[in-house]
Amino acid sequence: MDPRPFDALLLVSFGGPEKPDDVVPFLENVTRGRGIPRERLVEVGEHYFGFGGKSPINDQNRALIAAIEADLAAHDIDLPVYWGNRNWDPYLRETTEQMAADGVRRAVCFVTSAYSSYSGCRQYRENLYEAQEDLPLELAKLRHYYNHPGFVGPFVDETRSALADMPAGTHVVFVTHSIPDAMNEASGGAGAGAYLRQHREVA
Repeated sequence: MDPRPFDALLLVSFGGPEKPDDVVPFLENVTRGRGIPRERLVEVGEHYFGFGGKSPINDQNRALIAAIEADLAAHDIDLPVYWGNRNWDPYLRETTEQMAADGVRRAVCFVTSAYSSYSGCRQYRENLYEAQEDLPLELAKLRHYYNHPGFVGPFVDETRSALADMPAGTHVVFVTHSIPDAMNEASGGAGAGAYLRQHREVA
């Protein structure tokens, strides 16, 4: 482990549309290079229009950043917090350029994807590499946190609380984001199947 201190914390996330006009351009960013017809993107975009054309992820990230900054301040830790997305504003490369301009030279990165998969881990590592390329900036990604008590505990607590008000015999179904079998098999290394294994561990 490199013992040098970090100059900043970088929150890295997926990004999402902020208004209806953003939906299709956002989906074009997500699917760039895959040859998906625009009419299909418009069809998929209907899911966002059901929420008023706005993804909740950006506001969730703003709330997370505010909570992190408050916690750092409460513990007298002077560490600036930055935010960069893969697919929407604020874009990761623009954020790292700002960090470098601000004099940040070494930052620790918290990615808002808890599990192993190409899009949830390796692609973010590729994004981070590209985002710091040609900049006097070193980025270090924190480990997956799918099994960290601070991540799992609140789900357990809220589930127990909800069950206390439910009829006897109520069943709990563990539901997660599905990915193609080939992507699962490649997660954590060839044939490792880490994505499914990690979800089963949490369940």
